[in-house]
Amino acid sequence: MKEQEVERLLLMREKENKLFDMGYTLIAGVDEAGRGPLAGDVYAAACILPADCLIEGLNDSKKLSEKKREKLYDEITQTAACWAVATASVAEIDELNILNATHLAMNRAIDKLGILPDYVLVDGNSMRGLLLPYETVIGGDALSVSIAAASILAKVSRDRYICEMAAQYPEYGFEKHKGYGTKVHVEALKQYGPCPLHRTTFLKKILG
Repeated sequence: MKEQEVERLLLMREKENKLFDMGYTLIAGVDEAGRGPLAGDVYAAACILPADCLIEGLNDSKKLSEKKREKLYDEITQTAACWAVATASVAEIDELNILNATHLAMNRAIDKLGILPDYVLVDGNSMRGLLLPYETVIGGDALSVSIAAASILAKVSRDRYICEMAAQYPEYGFEKHKGYGTKVHVEALKQYGPCPLHRTTFLKKILG
């Protein structure tokens, strides 16, 4: 690994290192994928990395190509001390709103971990329902290796899911836009109407 990459990753470990210095030993990063799309479940992942772990190329999932994310997904799942992915359904999104559904998915991911973390770093500026010590980190997927790892796990898992759904609803082209409100997606919605995968509360401005 090049020295510059090592330095970048060490900077991304600063939040975790400060927590290790405070006596915490099992630090989980948590992030979501799929808050913005018009269709599909929202995904969340939780990941505990070993204290000395440096995974080359680890970064905010949005800054990585699909091929790189897939490669890192395999490395993270093989290297992590513990990891889990969970979801909140389209029905839950429509009932609770997307923010509450996202918090629900995040809590589910933490609950699924085989190891109970003693501190949680959560991407974003809000979190509800978490009884463990935690900190929210705006832009955390670029500032924390644990959150970055979780962001990749959540993004890859959701992309795989939405591509599977594309086979059931081929007219919408989910495999291309992953459920986001692209021009092609909106045109398909107006032509075919919504399918069970669509978030009703997200379509009011589009379909009236």
